[in-house]
Amino acid sequence: MLQVRRLVSKKELKTRLGIPYSFAHIARLEAAGEFPNRIRLGACRVAWYEDEVIAWIEERAARRDAETQQLEFSF
Repeated sequence: MLQVRRLVSKKELKTRLGIPYSFAHIARLEAAGEFPNRIRLGACRVAWYEDEVIAWIEERAARRDAETQQLEFSF
């Protein structure tokens, strides 16, 4: 069965997924390869795959957890 991937808009990055960054900063992160790439839907419309953005958030949470664990063992 075909699985449909959900798209999120710029606005939904903040409202639904809680990304606190400005759109300019998101563009800088994308250019640096540190944020999922956008999909150009039209001349004035872009979106991101929701699953890629969620994976990006989870990767940062896992990194934080690993760093916290290292700090606990260093004492």
